[in-house]
Amino acid sequence: MGSPEVKGFGQGDPALAAWAESVYGPEDEVLREIRARSRAAGLPAIEVGRFDGLHLEVLARACAARRIVEIGTLGGYSGVCLARALPDGGVLDTFELRESHAALARAAFARAGVAHRVRLHVGPALERLRDVEAEGPFDLVFVDADKGGYPAYLAWAEAHLRVGGLLLADNTFGFGHVHEPAAAGEDAAAMQPLREFNERLARGGRFRATMLPTAEGMSLGVKVR
Repeated sequence: MGSPEVKGFGQGDPALAAWAESVYGPEDEVLREIRARSRAAGLPAIEVGRFDGLHLEVLARACAARRIVEIGTLGGYSGVCLARALPDGGVLDTFELRESHAALARAAFARAGVAHRVRLHVGPALERLRDVEAEGPFDLVFVDADKGGYPAYLAWAEAHLRVGGLLLADNTFGFGHVHEPAAAGEDAAAMQPLREFNERLARGGRFRATMLPTAEGMSLGVKVR
């Protein structure tokens, strides 16, 4: 007898995706409004996808997160998803480089009724993260920012997550090119840092990690030491 067929990684059937969205309802009216407001303000369409936002909320709830760090706020979409998972007294510290984006995010947090759970820090993340380090260790770190910075953000998470805490990082398929040693185009410069990030997360010994096969890849690691 031949070997059983190995199940594939991910699912690309549009009809199945439509069915899943109809059942799980990953995006409500508040989130749709936040996405639309970001488009109207001219923000790039790079926030997490509808199901990715639901993944963030469910995973944050699953690890009973009380202290969350988000690196890359943009218009506040993913931050709302994370903040919804927090219990009373929980805090999301979210870091955004641009004040114009931060202003939209503040409005999003207010619209979603989670502003009281959110502290928004404006400026380069690796500088502003120092402001919260003494309040760690943290339960969850979500990275969705400049791809060249991913290795440094991973190092920060290694140092400041609790054992058992979660690291989540979006876009870790490198827009479909992370596996190509000679990737070209405007995203090429990000490929080596993304490869370094993935390899260190998977093999560095601090995390037990996997890859969620979302459209752009979402890496998930549990800190083990």
